[in-house]
Amino acid sequence: MKPVIDSIVLGPRSVDILRLDKMTPSGIGNKYYKLKYNLEAARQSGATTLLSFGGAFSNHIQALAVSGKAAGFRTIGVIRGEDDPQNPTLQLVRRQGMQLHFVERSVYREKTSARFLMQMRRQFGDFYLLPEGGSNELAVQGAAEILEAVPPVYDRIFVACGTGATLAGIIQSAPLHAQVTGVSVLKGTDMLTRQVAEYLPEGRSYAKWHITFGYHLGGYARKHPELSQFIRNVQANTGLETDPVYTAKMVFAVHDLCQKGSIAAHEKVLLIHTGGLQGLDGWHYRFGKG
Repeated sequence: MKPVIDSIVLGPRSVDILRLDKMTPSGIGNKYYKLKYNLEAARQSGATTLLSFGGAFSNHIQALAVSGKAAGFRTIGVIRGEDDPQNPTLQLVRRQGMQLHFVERSVYREKTSARFLMQMRRQFGDFYLLPEGGSNELAVQGAAEILEAVPPVYDRIFVACGTGATLAGIIQSAPLHAQVTGVSVLKGTDMLTRQVAEYLPEGRSYAKWHITFGYHLGGYARKHPELSQFIRNVQANTGLETDPVYTAKMVFAVHDLCQKGSIAAHEKVLLIHTGGLQGLDGWHYRFGKG
């Protein structure tokens, strides 16, 4: 896939940004890569139906609905909480033909149990199961293709991370001289660092990497006034649109590090825009456009 790389000015310097939102079908970004080999495995297994889990505003569920339909699969989304016919995310996935099954939060916690999955198979028939968020080794394999055809000239590479699969894929494929930084969108959890490490096979050399936990801005999918203003400023000054759950926090972090001088002037910097813009309607529905 031909890379789309833009340049923007953040604080005192210019940085490049890899636009997965422009490179992938329906702008689903990194989710395209995470699903690529999962869909291939489903097809090879003979499955015709895909089932996965998520919240009512899940980008993973949206991406699965879009990609699954394009690949000819029937898709089922097990959604935490109650139905809301006005929810733009649920409207979108229904237009893609996804069947939705809503469960109480207490039941959702047991979603991977043998008993629950047997109940789903009785209700929907056989299916190929994808994990919540779509993160597994096949997702990492796909994410490792994100940097394909990107010139190996960057000293610093930044990407937002939630489950760590995309970050692990970037680490696997980044030039060895580079330093890869994952910007966690979750309130600090050392589990994320361990999870990423588990995705990296032993016996191979990798670029230096770490995760920074200081830019979650209230936690996952939480509205934060400073971030909201930052998003507006970036779009006004550079034309770059970012989603507030993932990419905006990563751009915020890089801007702050540039201001602090933590990124050397001579270092060539690449940011990875992981998409998620299709989720903005859902975000505005929840929090308004302010």
